[in-house]
Amino acid sequence: MTGVPAQFAEPWQRISLAYPLPVTDAVRSRDLVWVSSQEELARRYPRAALVLPYHLALAGAPIMHGETVAGALLLMWPGPRQDLVPAVRAGIASVCAFLGHVLAAAEQTGQPLTPSAAQNLARPAAQEPALSAAADAAAGYAERLPEPGVALDLEGRLTFITRAAAGLVGAGVQQLLGALPWEALAWLDDPVYEDRYRAAVISRRPSSFTAQRPDGVWLRFELFPDDSGVSVRITPTPREAGGEAAGPLRAEKAAPPAAPVRVGALYHLMHLAGALSEAVSAEDVVRLVAETVLPAFGAQALAMLVAEGGRLRIVGYHGYPPETMDRFDGTPLASPTPGVRALTEGMAGFFASRQELERAFPARAGRDDGMAAWAFLPLIASGKPVGTCVLAFEQPHSFAAEERAALTSLAGLIAQALDRARLYDTEHALAQSLQTGLLPRTLPAVPGLEVAARYLPATHGMDIGGDFYDLIRLDTTTVAAVIGDVQGHNVAAAALMGQVRTAIHAHATAGAPPDQVLARTNRLLTDLNPGLFTSCLYARIDLAARAACLATAGHLPPLLRHPDGTTETLQFEPGLLLGIDPDVTYPTHALPLPAGAVLALFTDGLVETPDQPLDARITRFAHDLGSGPVDLSALADTLTAPVSAAGDRMDDVALLLLRPTTSAT
Repeated sequence: MTGVPAQFAEPWQRISLAYPLPVTDAVRSRDLVWVSSQEELARRYPRAALVLPYHLALAGAPIMHGETVAGALLLMWPGPRQDLVPAVRAGIASVCAFLGHVLAAAEQTGQPLTPSAAQNLARPAAQEPALSAAADAAAGYAERLPEPGVALDLEGRLTFITRAAAGLVGAGVQQLLGALPWEALAWLDDPVYEDRYRAAVISRRPSSFTAQRPDGVWLRFELFPDDSGVSVRITPTPREAGGEAAGPLRAEKAAPPAAPVRVGALYHLMHLAGALSEAVSAEDVVRLVAETVLPAFGAQALAMLVAEGGRLRIVGYHGYPPETMDRFDGTPLASPTPGVRALTEGMAGFFASRQELERAFPARAGRDDGMAAWAFLPLIASGKPVGTCVLAFEQPHSFAAEERAALTSLAGLIAQALDRARLYDTEHALAQSLQTGLLPRTLPAVPGLEVAARYLPATHGMDIGGDFYDLIRLDTTTVAAVIGDVQGHNVAAAALMGQVRTAIHAHATAGAPPDQVLARTNRLLTDLNPGLFTSCLYARIDLAARAACLATAGHLPPLLRHPDGTTETLQFEPGLLLGIDPDVTYPTHALPLPAGAVLALFTDGLVETPDQPLDARITRFAHDLGSGPVDLSALADTLTAPVSAAGDRMDDVALLLLRPTTSAT
């Protein structure tokens, strides 16, 4: 980093590539992402804008080496700013290409560059040599002026202060040099002032605030930033109403107030709040807390516990070995433990050392979890205890008042997210049970026909969808293969999928030809009027005649791999989606299906991606089908491997492969 405070990167120490940011989008798209203003940042990346409420423009660029993305570069300008001119874009691309070579070379020499705990903060290069005589002259010039002056570096530390300014703030010059103003002067210890400094540094715009000294005198601080630091002008001023940030009135003899939360901690609160808004399951909550809270507070482990059946149950953990969690899982709620007390009494417990913990809870003596300090945070949502969050530290750790306040605030956010997530987990278990009952457990064994099927649920929503497939044995040498996709990825889609599959099965076994199977199922759906549409492909395969008859209701065309390995897309006239028009007809298409040929039926989740046209993806899928393994099960695994490895799937996936063999008896 250069040009910004080291604390700027604290919320971004470790982020998922799925997190919406310009740099993560740049990595995923392998292209430069440009955000011209704070308004555009708020529109496109609201979670990032919450943590960066400053006037700035951003560019995220991928660092590539060949076809591999090695990292990303984030550039910031004072904003708003017009679009980057081609020369600047070319310069960014050139720098990223050079960085890609550097990272690749480091990897090849066995010394890869890895993120370090300490930030690599590069100082801006001085534009002119800093000659001692010139520096002394500048300092003398500033001292002779009656106006108090201060200089801060990009970290906020005082690098220069005149005696007049030191007298105005009530401290000695040597006491202030090298210190952060909000740490050296208790009456400036308010996050509002630190935030004004950050706004000036990041946006490179002048900023100001007023603050009250302990003796009641109000001072005006005007901040003038550039690439090397901030110049500050301090003047006494009457208290102004509106327009500027003013801290709380602090009387000299008043009882000391609770220490405020530092701006960095506030940003972590906002960062976590934005992240948790997208958490779906309890597992998501644990992962997000581990990614945001642990690095922010220097903790090494966490455990999330909830009350179930009179015991504390661990629903997720990070940084602890499984055997340790097994020992603590299922603690009775009547036990005198810090986790139980946090849950039942709603009071946080902070223990800076093992000795502190064992003095407060002698029963914990001998139950070592390998840690040396702990924070037990009650999770309370809507006034109801939800559970306990345990943060653990490998070394003794003193909890300052502001840290305790920040952790307590974080616990409230975590509790709300965990409460929602547990409700989702319950519904998800119900949905999975429903889907398991609707999809075929096994497909019938048919002499003369090899079959391989794969199904992958969507990873968004409730992990349940409307894709379905089936293989129906009609007689000794005839089968029907079905694949379809009901609109939606929820319980309603799964329920409709079950109705469609049952209707098709009933009409097929009654001897209806392919066009009538779809027509009768369509009339049923239009009568039911579920508000969802369904695509479906039905294939009647005569193994004795080595032929197939197909009909489709708006479904993707099937692919055929011929015995010689060549592939083709079977394009024929489709009928309308099921559930729209009760009187629609469905044309049929007959084709030879010799032994050794592979008929591939699939749903759109297998081939649709946001960055490529559907036709191009089907062409690629046809190539993979033709060049894939001979073994049908291995071929199914190969064809679904890309979407399976992708992790996040917006749609569910169904694939049905059928290959007639030489014997149909």
